[in-house]
Amino acid sequence: MQYRPLGRTGLSVSAIGLGTMTWGRQNTEAEGHAQMDAALDRGITFWDTAEMYAIPPTADTYGKTEAVIGSWFQSRGKRDKVILASKIIGAPAGGFGWIREGKSRLDRANLFAAVEASLSRLKTDYIDLYQIHWPDRVTNRFGVRTYRHKPENDGVPIEETLAALAELVQAGKIRHVGLSNESPWGVMRWLRAAEVAGLPRVASIQNAYNLLNRTFENGLSEVALREDVGLLAYSPLGAGTLTGKYLNGTVPPGSRRALDHRPSRYATVNADAATEAYLEIARRHGLAPNQMAIAFTLQQPFVASSLIGATTMETLISNIDSLDLTLSPEVLAEIDAVHNRLPDPCP
Repeated sequence: MQYRPLGRTGLSVSAIGLGTMTWGRQNTEAEGHAQMDAALDRGITFWDTAEMYAIPPTADTYGKTEAVIGSWFQSRGKRDKVILASKIIGAPAGGFGWIREGKSRLDRANLFAAVEASLSRLKTDYIDLYQIHWPDRVTNRFGVRTYRHKPENDGVPIEETLAALAELVQAGKIRHVGLSNESPWGVMRWLRAAEVAGLPRVASIQNAYNLLNRTFENGLSEVALREDVGLLAYSPLGAGTLTGKYLNGTVPPGSRRALDHRPSRYATVNADAATEAYLEIARRHGLAPNQMAIAFTLQQPFVASSLIGATTMETLISNIDSLDLTLSPEVLAEIDAVHNRLPDPCP
């Protein structure tokens, strides 16, 4: 396993991180435990979760993933072996009425309540990396290409949120702060707030990054490299799309799309064409499509960790094995040729 710096925290995270959002919905507690055992045996020491998991989000599955992790910590006694990340949903929690009565924002009261609840479910005294799941303002996300400026919808100021997070750091409840689904402007504002007020510096940003969505490269990659805010790349397989299992409208029973009836950001006009092109590159070079896609993310200098998830042990191990694959200059050139022809069909 490779290990990479987590921002300027002094911590190192495994280049492959363990995504957990299926535990408690698509996977049982026992299956989640088995995945954690297998991942740790392979040197994966960075695990990512969130209070709103399992996915798709429902009142019944809220917090279940954290509870699965907590029961593993309780039964295995290996909390010190893991760099654990979780997230507060904050805004727009209005769509999830079961989370703090649908009134969660990124203010002190909600942050403290969310952290205490997560710690209880996780059966731990601290969270290594606590992330803001979504910005508390209108931004481009999940397929939105055009920014719509709506300052009247802005929530809690970044400085106020960061001051509350600083209290949680001082109390030992969390160790470091991260962002998720953020923009270049947002990351720089968080960094400026920390610098001006002497508050905790964000260590990472967790955004989607894969062959179907390389929008991170447009502006955030420079921020990540210049400011040491590494990318925790989620959905390196485009939520399974890059395996080809959803081609031509196919929805396999038990798959995420079969369970989640919300529109998928990966079911777009050019998604199939781009996916087929990448699958052809893999076939031509004798590569497993899932490993080629994950290896692509691992070879980017701004990626601190690529977050994989799976519903079966076989798939999990195959995804982990992508660490042993280095894509040749020829393969990378072919990938870029497809990207130039069909850029970011699934932003």
